[in-house]
Amino acid sequence: MKIAIITINKPSLASAKRLKDILNDYEIDIFSKEGLDSGVREFKKLDDALKEAWEGYDAIIAILALGAVVRKLAPFLRDKATDPAVVVVNLALDRVIPLIGGHLGGANELAEIIVSRIDGAINFLTTATDQKGVVSFDSVAKDRGWRIVNLKALANVSNRLLNGDIIKVATIREIFDTLPSKDRLELVEIDNKEADVLIYPNSEIDGLIIRPKLYIGIGCNRDTPFSEIKRAFELFCSENSISPQDIKAVGSFEAKRDERGIIEFGEYLGVGVLFFDDISINSISQRLSPSKAQEFFAIKGVAEPSAILVSDFKELIFKKRAYFGSITIAGAI
Repeated sequence: MKIAIITINKPSLASAKRLKDILNDYEIDIFSKEGLDSGVREFKKLDDALKEAWEGYDAIIAILALGAVVRKLAPFLRDKATDPAVVVVNLALDRVIPLIGGHLGGANELAEIIVSRIDGAINFLTTATDQKGVVSFDSVAKDRGWRIVNLKALANVSNRLLNGDIIKVATIREIFDTLPSKDRLELVEIDNKEADVLIYPNSEIDGLIIRPKLYIGIGCNRDTPFSEIKRAFELFCSENSISPQDIKAVGSFEAKRDERGIIEFGEYLGVGVLFFDDISINSISQRLSPSKAQEFFAIKGVAEPSAILVSDFKELIFKKRAYFGSITIAGAI
């Protein structure tokens, strides 16, 4: 995380230097009024410093009056999904307020880190879900790298949870069991259109939609070119209404380790390719589609077991599809 600490005078500058030492495992720049210290980033106008910090840093720690921070940053506010974290700290560094980007921006987490390193410091957490101990779906998504499709639906879900309502969550059991604070959550089927929250690679509801990471298993004939694998993958995504940006990793059989097309495919997606041996593949207990790999390699398959093995929750979502007589692709979460 790249952090800008904004100060305005000698006392706040001294506090900023203390805080930089406390957060020495982060990349930090201190901004201060010109003439106070040539060893930091100097500014003439506070507006200019805040603009640079807003546009170029992951988080801003302002050792300034809260009201001044609110007034100065108001013109920059755009979207809770993209705004940086903003935390306001007093001169003594013992009162910390996550102001902007509490969950998705990481302000709550940064504030908690600060108070954990300073004896007696207090985090003035204002996000209601954290105060009441109910699940915050944006925090869940951020922590796991999942994509929220319609962020505007989040407020309704959070408010209903705070009001004591039961929230219907459409997902697989393995994901549901990992959600925190489930006492007001009810697991429902994926195709339940009355669900309040959907956590699944495809399908649609009127409520909050979160796309978990998807894992691809792939098999191919010897020397299948990348261009052909890419075309097959595009068809796979189109047929299953999934987004390439949700792919986290690719898996295949170890005999394919030297297949240039598969290696280039992993590089194209910007993810790793993991190769599994016959023992791992044959250890899969789920029922799989018939595969010619049984005949050629004495294994249960390539695409489907590889997708399961490389995935987080070991749940096969998309059974293998064959493309061009040379490629098979499957998907798991």
